[in-house]
This record gives sequence, structure tokens and C-alpha cells, in this order.
Amino acid sequence: MEGERISGTLTYRFSASRAYAEIVRQRVGALRERRVENMQRAGDSLLTRFEPAMETCDNLSRRLEALGARIARASNLLRTRVDVALEEQNRDLLSSMNKRAQLQLRLQETVKGLSVVAISYYVISLIVYLGEELERLGIPIDPYLAGMCILPFVVGGLWIAVRRLRKRLLKEPGRSTHKD
Repeated sequence: MEGERISGTLTYRFSASRAYAEIVRQRVGALRERRVENMQRAGDSLLTRFEPAMETCDNLSRRLEALGARIARASNLLRTRVDVALEEQNRDLLSSMNKRAQLQLRLQETVKGLSVVAISYYVISLIVYLGEELERLGIPIDPYLAGMCILPFVVGGLWIAVRRLRKRLLKEPGRSTHKD
């Protein structure tokens, strides 16, 4: 980012200024000037003008650091808002997926029930057809009564068979199956 580049450049320059200021102070101290009446020493004159400039650099450096900290906090807050929004979207997506899965399960149960009904109808029709053929051969049997008597067993047997098949198909690898 442009702001980080500028901040890095300014921080580097302020650090260099602090080092330079220390060198200037050492050199002024090394001058060993003597006081002359009614005259300001050259080192004092230089430091009188130099120190406020260095204070300004230090103040600006502190402000820059504080600004960087505020920008970092604002960035963290923004990142938190984005994360919260993403979490809400993920929650909504998972909720939607859960609703779809529940709907799909209901649909599967409906199809399973319809399959049992259709297969039962087909099996009972075959039994009635077989009963009619036996009746034609002279065996005293009411094919419709036979179909009605066997109906609960056919429906129950098919229901159990479909349920076991479904459990076997949904079984996860590595898990033992339990008996119905």
C-alpha cells in the first residue's frame, strides 16, 4: 500500500534525523567554547534553532506511529466485520443446505412409501391372477379373498425389505451393521 511505503520512508528518515541530532550535539559539546560577554556562543545559537526542529521531527514521528496504530485498529475492525458477514453467510448457507437435506429426506421417504405401494399392488395382482388360474383349474379358492388375506404380509415384508436395503446402502464404511 502507498501509505505503508510513505510511513516506512518517513520512519527511516526520522530515525536518521535522530542519529544526526545526536552527532550534532556531540560536536557542539566538543567545541569547548568560552563565554564572551554580551555574545551568545555559536553552539548555543545552533542548538537553539536545531532543537525545536528535532522536537518537531520527534512529534511528527509519534503522530505517525499513532496514526499507524489507529489505521491498524480500523483495519482490524473492518476485517472483523467482513469475517462476521462471512460467518453469517456461511450460517445462512448451512441452514439452507439443512432445509434442502430435510426436504430431500422427506421426498425419499415419500418415494420409499410409493415404491412399497406400487410393488405391493403388483405382487397382489400376481397373486389374484394366480388365484384366478387356480380357480379355473377347479381348485375352490376366492382369488380376491386370498389377495386381501396376504396383503398385510406383502406390504409389511416389502416395507422391512426396503428399510433394510436403505440402511445397507447408507451404511458408512468401517461401521458394523446392526440387525433389524
